[in-house]
Amino acid sequence: MTGNLLMIGGLLGQADNLDWKFWAPVGLIGLVGLFLLFFFVKFGSLWLQAKASGCPVSIGQFIGMFLRKLNSKLIIDVLVMAHKAGIPVTIDKLQAHVLARGNVTSTIRALVAADRANIDLTFERAAAIDLAGRDVLDAVRTSVHPKVIDCPSQEAGKPTVDAVAMNGIQLRCKARVTVRTNIERLVGGATEETVIARVGEGIVSGIGQAESHKEVLANPRKISEEVLNTGLDAGTAYEIVSIDIADIDVGENIGAVLMANQAEAEKRRAQAEAEAQRARAVARAQEMEALGRENKAKVILAEAEIPKAIAEAFKSGNLGVMDYYSLRNLQADTNMRKSLSGDGDAKLPNAEGESD
Repeated sequence: MTGNLLMIGGLLGQADNLDWKFWAPVGLIGLVGLFLLFFFVKFGSLWLQAKASGCPVSIGQFIGMFLRKLNSKLIIDVLVMAHKAGIPVTIDKLQAHVLARGNVTSTIRALVAADRANIDLTFERAAAIDLAGRDVLDAVRTSVHPKVIDCPSQEAGKPTVDAVAMNGIQLRCKARVTVRTNIERLVGGATEETVIARVGEGIVSGIGQAESHKEVLANPRKISEEVLNTGLDAGTAYEIVSIDIADIDVGENIGAVLMANQAEAEKRRAQAEAEAQRARAVARAQEMEALGRENKAKVILAEAEIPKAIAEAFKSGNLGVMDYYSLRNLQADTNMRKSLSGDGDAKLPNAEGESD
């Protein structure tokens, strides 16, 4: 009985051992099958697209893009585009550019356009231009097909560039600048606003050096050539192809206006100086009048002392009655002579301190 039980237990142990050996590979195959099913449902079409295009992508790279939350379709489409155009770029570089928030589609299209136009542009430079905030595809297009910008720009709020020739006549100009993108200086180079400002400065300088406005009107091309030869595109992201004067009009006679303003200013200054001199003369006359009154008051005060002196002389016996009358006769005789000589207003005071 005991032997039978041991035999049954052994059989059951062998059955459990056989089940584990059977179900373990089956479970592993099932997991692999589920993984492959998930992969083909999620990435099957993209994997076939990449393989059929000659740029196979491994399953691990698809899983990496999935874990990094990248747009696999976008990356595969761009990779196929680059491969078919003969652009040497790896999927890792594309992923890095997408992770850096770059526009990978515009970057690859710019590389394709540059390759067709025989422009030396690498993926690293194109990615740097894109990450710098510039439109790399538009830059390549502008490098192939130059664009025209207005000087002054429409956003400047000023319709013309105004300059004055040596004869004082104002000229109002509009220029059109044809520029081509310089890929080498696109990163760190100045923008269109700098080019417009430099061209405007060159036009003002060129017109200012002209002897007469008639020279500019007769040959506006001379001004544009002088501006073009000054190297205004140095340090900018563009290469100036040509500068054309689109329109030029005669403005005001600034020289005459300035001369009139100068004459008016000088007249006002002269009037101010004359007014100041008149005010000083009036003040001086008032000072002299006050001084004369002061001196007259002193004379009056001095004359008031004469009667006191005569009275004091009478008291002290130094002056007699006959001496007093002799003094009066002498005063009267002097006043008469002065009146006969025409100075009748000037009279000597009498012994009492009063003028006769």
